This record gives sequence, C-alpha cells and structure tokens, in this order.
Amino acid sequence: MITCHLRYVIDPTQLKTFEHYGKLWIALVNRLGGIHHGYLLPSEGANNIALASFSFPSLAAYEAYRIRSQTDPECQAAFKLADDTRCILSYERSFFRPVFE
Repeated sequence: MITCHLRYVIDPTQLKTFEHYGKLWIALVNRLGGIHHGYLLPSEGANNIALASFSFPSLAAYEAYRIRSQTDPECQAAFKLADDTRCILSYERSFFRPVFE
C-alpha cells in the first residue's frame, strides 16, 4: 500500500470552494480504486494550509489512477474548478507507506 499526502497552500478567501473541491475528490479517488482518508481544513493557526491523504494498493495502482484522471470527465471538471477559482495557490505531494502491528 502507498499513501499520497498532499499539503496545499490555499486562498483563505476561497475556503468554501476548496472544501467543495475536496468533497469532489474524495468521491473520485474512491471511484477510481483508491481509499480517500479525507481533507483537513484550516481551523486555528494558519488559515491557508490544508491537507489530504489517500491510499492505493501500490504505486502502480496510483499511477494508473493518475492516467485515468487525465481523461475522466468528472476529474477534469474538478481540475477546472480549481483552475478557474484559483482556490489552490500551490501544493506538495509526498508518498508514504503505512506501518501496522
């Protein structure tokens, strides 16, 4: 299993738009074979940082998801929402492997 962790720098004036964007991606990742662990939105402290994590069975499965997302109409609409509203200023993507007992 591999977990993708995203750290977003968001426009705090677009928080509701970003939350809508996140809800779209939760369903999309799940539909395309992943397990979305949700988004963490600003509450106290920094008002422009948000986090998200989702997992796939393997890096190859994640890469297949990325390829599918480039042609999936719902994914394209979600990408367009972020581009049109500029709710995401930048993001970092990191990959982790979980450790269980």
